[in-house]
Amino acid sequence: MHAIGVQLFSLPFLLEANFEKAMQMLSKMGYKELELFGPYPYSDSSAKKSWKEAVPQLGFSGSGYFGLSEDEVAAILEANALKVPSIHIDLDTALYHMDALAAASETLGFTYISLPMIPEEQRTCLDDYKRIADTFNSIGEKAAAVGLKFTYHNHGYGLSELEGQIPFQLILDSTDASKVFFEMDLFWTTAGRADPLYYLENNPGRFPLLHIKDMNSKVQFSGDGGTVEQWVALFPEMTTAGDGVLDLPRIIATAKQSGTQHFFVEQDMVQAPEIALKRSLDYLRDL
Repeated sequence: MHAIGVQLFSLPFLLEANFEKAMQMLSKMGYKELELFGPYPYSDSSAKKSWKEAVPQLGFSGSGYFGLSEDEVAAILEANALKVPSIHIDLDTALYHMDALAAASETLGFTYISLPMIPEEQRTCLDDYKRIADTFNSIGEKAAAVGLKFTYHNHGYGLSELEGQIPFQLILDSTDASKVFFEMDLFWTTAGRADPLYYLENNPGRFPLLHIKDMNSKVQFSGDGGTVEQWVALFPEMTTAGDGVLDLPRIIATAKQSGTQHFFVEQDMVQAPEIALKRSLDYLRDL
């Protein structure tokens, strides 16, 4: 665990207040890598519209480069010895703006473009998941052509049986292992009634990225984990790495054996990130 990262959705309020100061704080803590969340200036208009609609619920509006230019962000990251191996994107940006993503990667250095969620209207039945697997293959091929790697980050939906199959397994089985990768979120996987160890052990090489979130107690979604309301309802159950019930030493050891290369601490919109994120980092360093 020599290059532990952090997903920036953990501290959006600090980023919105002063992006450079937040980067200095993370660097001083000892973080080496970051994962950004969008939308970005080049993101599809649909993503910007959806984000604007979500702002009242989230309580903040900043994202992407937080009002800075791409070059300014790159300079701040370099000054603080921080690297960006991965960014979160939306589906339409992945489908229609791959050239812009490739250009941004030249400036910021990221390799992975990770989709944090499948739009709700595109996962209502098993046939939807079959279509999304085809879409992922198409995106993965376009990403590979410009030197990027496409990754899907799971939430809770798709992990329980639907019409006789597990949609998440269907996506794994129906996508090109050399062009479509996955970012496992430990908290959402567990809340979705699935076992992170099972997927890591049985799909070597497919999970290069991992979100590390611990749980106060082993909780599950009230439904299928497919709505923002269900996600937000479980935010209070997220806790500092090592303080919860997940067997992080075993999971992380298994992830390493499976081929995971980048580990990102994430505690969505955590209060007092200057304390919580430092405690998670210290725990992971000692593993």
